[in-house]
Amino acid sequence: MQRTLLCIVRHGETAWNAEGRVQGQLDVPLNRVGIAQARAVAAALQGEHFSAIYSSDLQRVTQTAEPTARMLGLPVHLDPQLRERHYGMFQTLTYADVKKLHPEDYARFKSKDPDYDFRTGESLRAFSARSVGCLAGLAARHPGESILVFTHGGVLEMARRFATGASLDTVREFEIPNCGLNRMAITGNDWTVLGWAECGHLETTLDDLRD
Repeated sequence: MQRTLLCIVRHGETAWNAEGRVQGQLDVPLNRVGIAQARAVAAALQGEHFSAIYSSDLQRVTQTAEPTARMLGLPVHLDPQLRERHYGMFQTLTYADVKKLHPEDYARFKSKDPDYDFRTGESLRAFSARSVGCLAGLAARHPGESILVFTHGGVLEMARRFATGASLDTVREFEIPNCGLNRMAITGNDWTVLGWAECGHLETTLDDLRD
């Protein structure tokens, strides 16, 4: 069985990232910092070879992918399975708002209850299955090749947890910065983290929301 190499990039910064506001599957564009970060990703990846580029279909991700796709001369294949987790009733609110308005829901979220789905959203268990299944499918489509994937912080978290065997309900102890480069290898069911949160190309970046 052949190994597929993946370079997985979280989207650039948005105004909602800067505000600590929950985006989930809402379609929020990059801000000025995010646009500069997207250009920095293209510069960092210049000279690398990829067989294909895949992206979430939300515009903050497609905008992040565009400069690199132009530089490499490759089309961007959109896949809604690469979208962020659906945060249901949390979407549009800050975590401070949620904690004040919906304390019981916030407590279940903070405890990483794998079956809590924000009443109108997606459970952590379902989100993990979607994220891992999508990346596994992309790897199977490109055996022995290198592919570039633009996605969201949540998808990256699910991928790393699966690769390292970390439970869904444990505290996240790794960073997921905007436009960081994360490298993995997938050979069937064998997932390996090769590099994580490479940020040398960025002047500034925010971690994926935690609180």
